Amino acid sequence: MYKIIYLLILIAGLSYPALSQKPITLEDIQVNHTFKQKSVSGLYSMKDGAHYTTLEEGSKIVKYSYQKGEKVAILFDLATLKDAPISAFSSYEFSDDETKILLTTAREKIYRHSFTAEYYIWNSVTNELSQLSAKGKQQVATFSPDGERVAFVRENNLFVKSLKFGTENQVTTDGKFNEIINGIPDWVYEEEFGFNKAFAWSPDSKFLAFIRFDEREVPEMSIPMYKGLSSELDEYSLYPGEYVYKYPKAGENNSIVSVHVHDLKSKTTLQADLGKETDQYIPRIKWMADAADLAVMRLNRRQNQLDVFLVNPNTGDSRLFYTEKNKRYVAEEFLDDFTILPGNDYFVVNSERSGYAHLYLYNRQGYEVRQLTNGDFDVTKFYGFDPKKKIFYYQAAAESPTRREVYFVSLDGKKKGKLSSQPGTNDAEFSAGFQYFINRFSNLATPKLTSLHSNDGKLIRVLQDNKPLIETLKQYAISPKELFQFKTSEGVELNGWMIKPLNFDPSQKYPVVMTQYSGPNSQEVTDEFSVDWYNYLAQEGFVVACVDPRGTAARGEDFRKVTYMQLGKYESDDQIEAAKYLGTLPFVDKTNIAIWGWSYGGFMTLLSMEKGGDVFKAGISVAPVTNFKFYDSVYTERFMRSPKENEDGYNDNSPLSNPAGIAGRLLLIHGSADDNVHVQNSMEFSEALVQAGVQFDMAIYTNRKHGISGGNTRLHLYRKMTDFLKANLK
Repeated sequence: MYKIIYLLILIAGLSYPALSQKPITLEDIQVNHTFKQKSVSGLYSMKDGAHYTTLEEGSKIVKYSYQKGEKVAILFDLATLKDAPISAFSSYEFSDDETKILLTTAREKIYRHSFTAEYYIWNSVTNELSQLSAKGKQQVATFSPDGERVAFVRENNLFVKSLKFGTENQVTTDGKFNEIINGIPDWVYEEEFGFNKAFAWSPDSKFLAFIRFDEREVPEMSIPMYKGLSSELDEYSLYPGEYVYKYPKAGENNSIVSVHVHDLKSKTTLQADLGKETDQYIPRIKWMADAADLAVMRLNRRQNQLDVFLVNPNTGDSRLFYTEKNKRYVAEEFLDDFTILPGNDYFVVNSERSGYAHLYLYNRQGYEVRQLTNGDFDVTKFYGFDPKKKIFYYQAAAESPTRREVYFVSLDGKKKGKLSSQPGTNDAEFSAGFQYFINRFSNLATPKLTSLHSNDGKLIRVLQDNKPLIETLKQYAISPKELFQFKTSEGVELNGWMIKPLNFDPSQKYPVVMTQYSGPNSQEVTDEFSVDWYNYLAQEGFVVACVDPRGTAARGEDFRKVTYMQLGKYESDDQIEAAKYLGTLPFVDKTNIAIWGWSYGGFMTLLSMEKGGDVFKAGISVAPVTNFKFYDSVYTERFMRSPKENEDGYNDNSPLSNPAGIAGRLLLIHGSADDNVHVQNSMEFSEALVQAGVQFDMAIYTNRKHGISGGNTRLHLYRKMTDFLKANLK
């Protein structure tokens, strides 16, 4: 504890710049990552809960003791193998009995979560390293619980490899790019339901359940590809290349999705009976602990009713087990927080029925036993359940919407308390068996502090204190970030942060750069440490401010979902109110305020500039949605319903509807190969600006995706944005 308090005092002393300190450069931020905070990642808890492993030097798996931090053994080392077929690997996974290790090599990214790779299997009993398959790269390779097989996907088909006999069994044969997908999700499921593996082994290893996506009726999206850095073209071509994939926009056809169960012994596959409706979602499948049933989540297209069915793997018959309804939409957090406890006697759900996100305990018959957590705050993460101590662990924003704490509550509800001790942002990672947890802590004055604790919260040791970064920070003049609150003309209290210019003089008037994201259930205003582009802008003489509008996270369901059916309306109202509030501060030049944002934040920049008129002298919109009819079905309809149901909601809050409202100077930026928010959005909006007679600046980054990165791209982008702000505000 002494060490943690000492660090807090040490960092507090860094908040006041000295004249002898050197300035931040854009290269510090975008190239050298001078102020990057180190954490502890890549720790894999072993089954005994007393040890963990790490990947070291890209070729060695080392076992350590949680309690002492000492190296116990080297479990695998490529250097000790003669004529090893690989020289390194990027990740690994143990079989359940920890005698085999699945190694991932030659990883190639596809979309946000997905990738292809070549996998190898190390058998510590026979001391043999073997390739999973030599017939082409695979995806999502996964051990069966008994460690005897590995399931994987290749070219949209599902396979099972027998490790004992070395044979491959092809479970599906109809997989085809842009038509049928087995065992992995389509683009929109991966992006909006947040997963890249669509199969699950039964606990007894007898069955393999998987989701099949028929995307033949889903409209295609075409992206031109040029010779730029991220293209596969080897040389400049007279004709550009093209990437075509399935992308369902709001109101358009989604994949028809079905659930299937493969019997490993008989090698037969049956389809689960989930009813005749096909215009729906199957966002998760999970086995019950006793392997008697497969739990299948079925979400209606409006996403306001989620049914959990139990499927008999022998017959495919199903019965309704649980239903979660919401008058607006069921939050995505329900999907992964739905947990079946060991023994199958209880399950847990995360529901907003009280007006806040809380955990509820149910029995196997589907009846509510008790509300596990309660109060005027949101549970923001559910870490899991310790069956030995009968304790649930979770994260919540109970002390402030800008902070996070780690808590526990017992199965019977009689014991509860807080495990984290420092005010700020805390996030826990528990070991197998919940004997220990790693806490990652930060606040405005403290770089990330990673520490190991016993499950009662007692500090065992500090794992990473970022002392080298603390020493680096002493060399630079850095303005501190401050939190603030203000009340809008509608009486809504909003949270914000602000960074004032170096050598701040309260008698001076400074230009302001407002940053924001503003998307549903997002949050930018948190009690966390960072040094980034905003500190650089403050160094250059700008006040930088950020406000979380209505629709953002950790303030209850009504605050979070007030934007339902009208994305953009309240968020832009609040950003305009924030600009007006900042303009009342004695040190702000209210005639020189800019707003910027990326993705949803880019959408918000355009809408705020249109509605705010001369409130904003300038704005930067990066990769914006300019009408939600252009965006994907799952995300958009969750908050807006379909265009047919809500035509006014789509059009009234679309930047395309009022480009002439922009009075300030605009910089519009997009990546030409953005597979998420298509460059179509910016192209259509730029034409609308032209026809409205609005002058603007524009930059298209060749072959860049939504993140606009690669090579020199990020430095070029941030230099362009910095120059634009200086030219238009100073």
